[in-house]
Amino acid sequence: MTTVVSRPRAASAYLPRLVGLATVILALLLAEAIIRIGWISQFIVPPPSEIAASFARLFLEEHIVHRFFYTVGECLVAGVMITVCGVGIGVLMHRVRLLQQACETWVAALASAPFVLAYPLFMVIFGRNAWTIIMMGFVSGLPPVILKTIEGISGTRRVLVNVGRSFNLTGSQQFRKILFPAAMPTIFVGVRLGLVFALINIVGTEFLINFGGLGQLINDLAERYDLGGTYAAICFVILVSVCFFMALEQVERWLRPVD
Repeated sequence: MTTVVSRPRAASAYLPRLVGLATVILALLLAEAIIRIGWISQFIVPPPSEIAASFARLFLEEHIVHRFFYTVGECLVAGVMITVCGVGIGVLMHRVRLLQQACETWVAALASAPFVLAYPLFMVIFGRNAWTIIMMGFVSGLPPVILKTIEGISGTRRVLVNVGRSFNLTGSQQFRKILFPAAMPTIFVGVRLGLVFALINIVGTEFLINFGGLGQLINDLAERYDLGGTYAAICFVILVSVCFFMALEQVERWLRPVD
């Protein structure tokens, strides 16, 4: 009986993915036809078939794997800094009510600020090196972690707090045993958003200062007017972002098992 019920569920779980894949393939075929017909100039957007053929060149000639790990390393460093500092600042702002009232609006405003435009200032401070890129990712990914930390701790159910008080827990014990564990799912959402923002800004800064990994590769290919390679590198960055987001979702599910 269990086997009969599980098969439809498994099929329904894969159906959205199949529909999504079919939609992407259909869109690529449509784009190929429009470009081949001439409605869009091939000197602006190359056909998807040409872009796909350029992927092999990226691996064989442009060392895209090495550049990928360079960018991932920058993201990991920025991610650790985002997590530690963002959660710490969020906890501090929640505990000091005056600080939260004074700064939460500013942090929310910074979450939508285009930090990538400030790269000249970061280059003056840190120089044209990896630390400029890492700090750009750190600053851009920090606000979501702070805001979600405050939201997670503030949203702890009152009944849990009352249970802690009934056991005569101290303030620090309530935070360690009740508030922080209850806020973990919301904090993880903030960390995930912060890491995605950091990845976007890191690749963008690499492109702007022509230094680093995947962003520098896109810049180099664009300056050579290698349209197929440029679009292939952009597609590779998009695939990396999608895989990165999906991996973070899996980690979140692992940390939050369904009862």
